[in-house]
Amino acid sequence: MTPFNKPYLTGREAPNIAEALAARKLSGDGPFTKRCQAMLEGLLGSGRTFLTTSCTDALEAAALLCEIEPGDEVIVPSYTFVSTANAFALRGAIIRFADSYANHPNMDPASVAALIGPQTKAIVPVHYAGVACDMDALAELAEHNSAQIVEDAAQGIASSYKGRPLGTLGDYGAFSFHETKNIIAGEGGALHVNRADRVRQAEIVREKGTDRSAFFRGEVDKYGWVSLGSSYLPSEMIAAFLLAQLEDIDAIQARRLAAWYRYAAILEPLAQEGAIELPTIPAYATNNAHMFFLLCPDLETRTALLEHLKADGIYAAFHYQALRSSPFFADQAGPDTPHADRFSHTLVRLPLFAELGEDEAERIAHSVVHFFKR
Repeated sequence: MTPFNKPYLTGREAPNIAEALAARKLSGDGPFTKRCQAMLEGLLGSGRTFLTTSCTDALEAAALLCEIEPGDEVIVPSYTFVSTANAFALRGAIIRFADSYANHPNMDPASVAALIGPQTKAIVPVHYAGVACDMDALAELAEHNSAQIVEDAAQGIASSYKGRPLGTLGDYGAFSFHETKNIIAGEGGALHVNRADRVRQAEIVREKGTDRSAFFRGEVDKYGWVSLGSSYLPSEMIAAFLLAQLEDIDAIQARRLAAWYRYAAILEPLAQEGAIELPTIPAYATNNAHMFFLLCPDLETRTALLEHLKADGIYAAFHYQALRSSPFFADQAGPDTPHADRFSHTLVRLPLFAELGEDEAERIAHSVVHFFKR
C-alpha cells in the first residue's frame, strides 16, 4: 500500500536529539531552538521568528497579539482546518467565513470585501497547498478597515507571493512542522512577527505572559506576570529534530516538486478532457509542492475514485469539511460558502512526500487515468 504520507528523515535527527540529551538542556529556548529560529529568519528574510509547539499555538499567540476581544469580528476562510477559526473563537471573536474562489480553495478577496466592516479586527488568509492568496487585495481591504492580517502559512514554507516569502506579508505569520508538512518535527510550529513594535510582546505572550526573556538578557532584575500569555515553547528535542530538516530543505523540496510535476504532466490531458480539474498556480504565486490535489465532478465520483485507488494499493484522501457548514457553526448568521462546500465534496489529495519518487507518482497518476477511462 502506498501511504498517503511518509515522514522524511535526513539521518541527522537522532544525533541532534542525542546531543540535546547529552547537554541536559531539554526545555525551550535552548541552543537548538535558537539555531532553528535563526535559520527560519534567514529563509524568511525579515521579521522575528519564535518556535512554538504547533501552528495552532502560533495562531493562538497571534490572536493574543492582535488583542482580540469578545465581539470583535475575524474573517477566515470556510475551507480550512478548524485551528484557523478556533484560535480566534477562543478569544471571544465572532467568526465570519469567507468563500473560496470558484477554481481554487484560497480565500476570495471579493467574499472578504462583502464581510468586512467596522467590527473586523483581523483577516486570516490560509495559503492552501502552499499557494499564496492574493495578498495585495487582502492588504488593501485590511488597511481601509484598520484590520490586522494573520497569515495561516501552515502549508506555506518555502513558497512566496510576488517574490516575498509567505508568512512575511501580514502582521503575523504561523507555520506548521507537523509530520504531514514539507519540513517536519513530528509536531511543532512557528510564529513569525513582522512588526518590530510587537516583538517584545510576542516574547511575553510566548513565555506564559511573563517578561522572562528580558530577565535572561539582563534587562530586568526579576521577571513576573505582565500580560496574558501561555506556554508555547517547544522542547529542545523538537527543535533538534527540526534543525536537521531545515538544513535539508532544498533537497526535500526538490524531491517533492519532482513528484508534483510528474503528477501534473500525466493528469493534464485528463483535465483538458474535462474529466477532472487540476490545481491552478496564479502568476503571483510559487508552488512548494505541499500537496497535489484534483477535483472530481461530484461527491459520488470522488467516493468511487478513492475506493478505486485503495483497491489499487494507493491511499488517497479528501480534505477539509467547510467550517461554515460544520455542526459547531451551522446555526450562526452569515452567507453560505458554496465554493468551499464544493471543494469539501469533490477534492482528492494524492500521496505526496519526499520519498515518493517520480516512478511511484507515475503509477498513481496512471491509476487515476485508468479510473476515468474505464
